[in-house]
Amino acid sequence: MQVLSIGSHIIREIKQTSYLEWLGAVTGIGCVYLAARQNIWNWLIGIISVLAYLIVFFENGLFGDAGLQIYFLGTGIYGWYFWLRKKERQEKPVISLNFKEYSLIILATLVLAALLGLFLQKLTPSKVPYIDGFCTSVSFMAQLLMTRKILQNWALWVFVDICYIPLYIYKGLYVTAILYIILLVLASTGYRDWYREYKALKPVQ
Repeated sequence: MQVLSIGSHIIREIKQTSYLEWLGAVTGIGCVYLAARQNIWNWLIGIISVLAYLIVFFENGLFGDAGLQIYFLGTGIYGWYFWLRKKERQEKPVISLNFKEYSLIILATLVLAALLGLFLQKLTPSKVPYIDGFCTSVSFMAQLLMTRKILQNWALWVFVDICYIPLYIYKGLYVTAILYIILLVLASTGYRDWYREYKALKPVQ
C-alpha cells in the first residue's frame, strides 16, 4: 500500500513538472547523447538545457547548481570553439590523464567542494549546502575535462550522476531525477566509446 502511495505521489509530481524543467531534461539528454558521439552540436543543445535549468535550480533552492549553469554556459561556448578548432587542425580528438594528473583533479575537486559547501551554508538559504557544493564541484571538473576532450570526464559524470539522482528526488524534481538516470547510462556509453577511440589512436610503445 505504501509503495502504491509513493508511486502515485511521483506520478502526480511528474504531471506537475514545469515546461521549463521538461525543456531542460529533453535537451540535456540530447546534449549528452551528441557529446558521447563527439558531435559538435552537443554544445548548442547543451546551452538551451543550461538556460532552462538555471531558472529551475534557482527556484528550487539549489544555488550551487544554479551557479554551475552559468559556468556551463561559458564552457559551452568555449567547448564549441575548441572542438571546432580541433576538427580544423585534425588533431587526435581524445586524450587521457595519467595517474598523477587525475589525482590532482580529484584533490582539487574535493577542496573546491569544501569551499563551495561552506559558502552555500553561510551565504545562502540552501538546505543541502555541502551535497549541492560537492555535486557542483564534480560537475565543474567533469565539464572542464570534456571541453578539452579528456577521457576521464565521463568517469566523473558517471559518479556525479549517481550522486545527483537521490538529491533531485529529495527536492521533488522527479523528471530531472529520471533525466539523470538516463544520463548515467549515456555517460557510461560515452566513456566506453571514447576509450575505444583513445586506445585505437594511441601510439604503440
